[in-house]
Amino acid sequence: MARKGTNFLQNIMMNIRGDIHTFHSPLIMGVLNLTPDSFFDGGQYNSSKKIIEHVEKMVNEGANIIDLGAYSSRPGAEHINEKEELKRLMEPLQQIRSRFSDILISVDTFRSNVAEQAFNNGADIINDISSGELDDQMLDTISRIKVPYIMMHMQGNPKTMQQNPSYDNVTSSVIKFFSSKIRLAISKGINDIIIDPGFGFGKNVDHNYELLKNLKELQLFNKPILIGVSRKSMINKVLNVSTQNTLNGSSVLHTIALLNGANILRVHDVEAAREVVKIVSYYQNN
Repeated sequence: MARKGTNFLQNIMMNIRGDIHTFHSPLIMGVLNLTPDSFFDGGQYNSSKKIIEHVEKMVNEGANIIDLGAYSSRPGAEHINEKEELKRLMEPLQQIRSRFSDILISVDTFRSNVAEQAFNNGADIINDISSGELDDQMLDTISRIKVPYIMMHMQGNPKTMQQNPSYDNVTSSVIKFFSSKIRLAISKGINDIIIDPGFGFGKNVDHNYELLKNLKELQLFNKPILIGVSRKSMINKVLNVSTQNTLNGSSVLHTIALLNGANILRVHDVEAAREVVKIVSYYQNN
C-alpha cells in the first residue's frame, strides 16, 4: 500500500516508440518557446546556438522532457498559420533530436499535421492545449502515430479564453471535460494519456487557485497529471510583482501541486523545480 501523502501514481509509464519508459518520481518538463511573443521568454531563443545551449542547460539541470512550442498561446498572441508554425519548429526539433538522443521531446501543438510531422522528425510526445477541440483530426492522428498525448482543458480558444471566463464550479467542469475526452480518446485506441487542467487557459486567478486546491480530485482518472503554473499571472497578480520576479512563487505552487498529486511539472526554471521535486519526495517518503 502507498504511504499516506505520497504521490498517487508511484510509477509513471509511457510507451515511447514501442519501448516502455518507467519513471519513479515526478517528472520535470522544461519549456522551450520558439516564438517571438511568449509571455515570459518570447524571442530569447532565436538562433540554433542559443536553442542548443538552453536545451543543454535544462538537461544538465535535470529535465526529463523538453517541450517545444512554436505557436504562442498566451492571451492576445498573434495567430500564425500552419506553415509558419512548421517553419519555426522543424529545424530546432531536428537539431535537438540529433544532439540529445536520450531526452524525451514533447511538441506543443493543436494541429494534427504539425503533430504528425513532429513525430516523423523525432518528437516523442504531443502536447495539445485543445484536446482535439481545435482540429478534429488530432485524435485520429494520435491514434495512428501512437504517441503519449497530453490533453489540456481550455475554455474558449487562445484569443477569447481570458475574456471573462465563467464557471458554476471550475473543478467539476474540468472533471466533466476530461471524463468525456478520455472516453473518446480510449475509444480511438489512445491509452497513453496525460491530463493538464490548464491553469490560466480560460480561468481567472480564483479559478486557478480553486483548481490547484482540488487537484487531487483529478486522480479519479488514474492518469498522470501535468501542471503548468510556472511564471504565470496567477503568481504576480497575488504577489504584485513582475513576471521576472515570480520564481519563488512558482516554486511555492509547484510544491503545493506535488503535494496535491501532480506528476509532471512544466517549468521555465528546471533547477529550481528539480530542488522542489527532491525536497517534496524526501518529505513524502520519510
